[in-house]
Amino acid sequence: MSIVVTGATGALGRLVVERLLATVPAESVAAVVRSKEKAAALATRGVEIRVADYSNPETLSGAFRSGDRVLLVSGSEVGKRVEQHTAVIEAAKAAGVAQLAYTGVLGGPDADFLLAAEHKATEQLILDSGIPYTFLRNGWYTENYTANLGPVLEHGAVIGNAGEGRVASATRADFADAAAAVLTGEGHLGEAYELSGDVAWSLADYAAMVSEATGRKIVYTEVSAAAHQGILVDAGVPAPFAEILVDVDEAIRRGLLAGTSGDLARLIGRPTTPASETIAAAVATA
Repeated sequence: MSIVVTGATGALGRLVVERLLATVPAESVAAVVRSKEKAAALATRGVEIRVADYSNPETLSGAFRSGDRVLLVSGSEVGKRVEQHTAVIEAAKAAGVAQLAYTGVLGGPDADFLLAAEHKATEQLILDSGIPYTFLRNGWYTENYTANLGPVLEHGAVIGNAGEGRVASATRADFADAAAAVLTGEGHLGEAYELSGDVAWSLADYAAMVSEATGRKIVYTEVSAAAHQGILVDAGVPAPFAEILVDVDEAIRRGLLAGTSGDLARLIGRPTTPASETIAAAVATA
């Protein structure tokens, strides 16, 4: 039996692997990756490398073994994920894995925004498969904001259509720690965890945190959904993805990413990382 992480060289997957390596012997960890070369550093540390691609089902036949505990990190290609996840689920079922943990979205079946649709479909596929499961319904990453600090600092403004809605964000490292805890612990089968930060904040709060970190005046500028989409497209964001981002702001406006269940802090055994701390670190390296 191995603990298997798919997408193990991606932004979230690599953090899960690092947490596992701090917890269990390297020989008990397997990394499913598309590129063996990108995983070379993991191989030198004793991690088993299994090469497979979500988009090529035939490659997944050797990705899993009977009794494995598997983390399915959701694919990054919006619009293709249901097909890709179906291939992974079918391979996991055929192999007889003991657990399939999936990184979905906060709210699960109650999340009614565009980005949630493929996650909800994937959860249903897993339920229909009969594989023992754990749903890790991840909220918003604080890094979704700090990765795009450039325009905020350039213009002195946070632009959005989220109104006074709030986001209970946490860092990728927080979510990775939760995934590792579920993969190495007991009592998680059949559970669905609503994972979010301990504190929910608004985009006005975000602007204030950036102001505090920079010593500059940063404001939140509320615009309509249509105006926001136009701004994003003019900045080079593809129209379909701009529509998704605008729809996420609408979900925030409606409170769908504000939940603070405490599940994440309980799984990781500590408070979640404050957004202000992540923002300050990002500003320092911007």
